[in-house]
This record gives sequence, structure tokens and C-alpha cells, in this order.
Amino acid sequence: MDWFHRIFPDFAQTFAVQYLMSPLCLATTVMIAWLVWRYSRNETGFIRFLLPKEIYRHQSTWMDVKLAIFNTFFLATGAVAALIVLPAVTLYVHAALVSMTGYNATEEGTARAILAGVVLFLVQDFGRYCNHYIHHKFKYLWPFHAVHHSAEVMTPITFMRAHPLYTALQAVLVSVLGGIVCAIVLFALVGSITPGIVYGGVLAWNVYVFFGAHLRHSHIWLSYGPVLEHILISPAQHQVHHSSDPKHHDKNFGEIFAIWDWMFGTLYVPKGRENLTFGIANSAGERIPQPHPKLRDALIGPFEDVWEEICKGTSQDPHQVRSPRT
Repeated sequence: MDWFHRIFPDFAQTFAVQYLMSPLCLATTVMIAWLVWRYSRNETGFIRFLLPKEIYRHQSTWMDVKLAIFNTFFLATGAVAALIVLPAVTLYVHAALVSMTGYNATEEGTARAILAGVVLFLVQDFGRYCNHYIHHKFKYLWPFHAVHHSAEVMTPITFMRAHPLYTALQAVLVSVLGGIVCAIVLFALVGSITPGIVYGGVLAWNVYVFFGAHLRHSHIWLSYGPVLEHILISPAQHQVHHSSDPKHHDKNFGEIFAIWDWMFGTLYVPKGRENLTFGIANSAGERIPQPHPKLRDALIGPFEDVWEEICKGTSQDPHQVRSPRT
């Protein structure tokens, strides 16, 4: 791995922590929010618009903070997997394919480099779509993802309101399996690749987080319009994904691209601004009492839910989770 340290000597130190909380990313979000505020001609002052008390003092927000601290200081996050493991696996498997077959296509040119970047971009995003999809559809995985969906208000910190097992499975699916798929596709379509191209493609995907990603988990409605929202997932579409309304259930799983949702019939494009209520509801739209009022409930509760499901088959509704523990 000497080549890695030569190319990116401070890479791990820079991105191993939750870089979405970096001052630059937060400043970018504030700037975009200001543009939305000015464009919407909102009569509320900007600070009140950006930081409404009823949201940031909500009990759900405090749970976001607790999980964010827990995930940051005690557990590995998706940043390491996405930014380090994925390209490393891709390069290792690609080198193994070249070694086994003795085949390596012509020298890398601009067109091949661009193609390699596009492949990396798409595979990463599709891997995240698949991970998100299976956590909604399989009743033994849903309780772990329900920790994220139990947020009753949304702030940028809600991004880090995740159960560690969900983060771990996403890391495996996107980074390990995604890296293997990337390597095979790159070997077949591109041939020779360099570490710089692979890491460049991975970094390009993550540049997206600096342009509105925080607004996905917020009270600020930002829509791209019905045409573009068939290609890209807007912050508004992800807010719809968190809605407790049954018509919004299992919609808009995509991270960046809406094309996966469009292809597999899970796309929802709002016709205009919608008044959304966040939190968990069953398939009939009946709200479920907050199942994670305490940190213990968020971390241990999902394992208890799965154990009950295995032993008793207690939930027929994949969106059902048990009421708060006593």
C-alpha cells in the first residue's frame, strides 16, 4: 500500500471522521439554505428559518445528537469504508484479474479514465440503493433501519442517526461487494487503470455531499422539479422518503440518482410542496409511538425486535416496530 500513502498521505486522517460535520460542508449547507430562503421570499428571519426552536429543541433531535456522538467516537463509520476500502478492494481485485488472465487493455487515455470514473460513480450509488432497499423490505433488517426513520423532526444531524449494524452492512455491501463489481466492470470495459483514477472516481461521488446533502435531512424543502427528479434525488424527495404517509412508504431509496427508483418502480416525484409528518407509521398510516426514546432503545431494541420476530413471528407489517420498552 505504499502507493496509497504517496498519493494521499493524509487521506485517512482527513476523511476517517464524519466529514459531513466539517465546517466547509456546514457552511455550504448554510449558503444553499440562504439561497432557498431568499428565493422563497420567506417572511421569517433567516436565522429563525434556518434554526427553528421547535425542531432543534425537540426530543428527537437530542436522540440524533446522542447517536451521532456514539457512532463517531465508538464505531467505525461509512466514511472509511466508502473512501478507503472501496477503492482498495477495486484495485486489489482488478490486479488479481490481470494476473490471472494476463490480459490488460491498451494504455489508459482520457476516454477510458472518464469511463472508469462513471463506472465507479454508478456502482457506488447503486450499492447504496440496494442496501437501502433491502433494509426496508426484509423484516429482520427493518428494525435496525427504523432507528433512522423514527426521527420525528429532521436536522443535518439526523444523517448520523443510524444503528451501527446498518452502517456495517452498508460498508460491506458498498465497499467490499461494490469494489468487486467495480473491478470486474472496469477490467472488462477499461482494462488498465491507475490508483489515481480509482480514488478520483470515489472522491467525485463524495463531492455531492457538499451540495445540498444536509438539506435532505432538514425542514427546508428543496425540489429540483419533475424532470430532473427523474434523474437525481432532491432533498425534497428524501424528505418524502421519511414521511409517515403510506403513499410515501418505500419510495425514493436513491442516494444521488433517481434512475434506480425509476427503473424499479420506487420513484415518487412530488407535484409541489407537501406537508410531511415524520416518524414511523404502519401500512395503514397509523402512527407508532416513538420506539427509541432512549439511547438504549435505539441500540439494543432492534435486536430484541428481531429476536421476538424469530421466536414469535409477532409482526406481519414490515414497518411495524414495538412500542417503547418499559
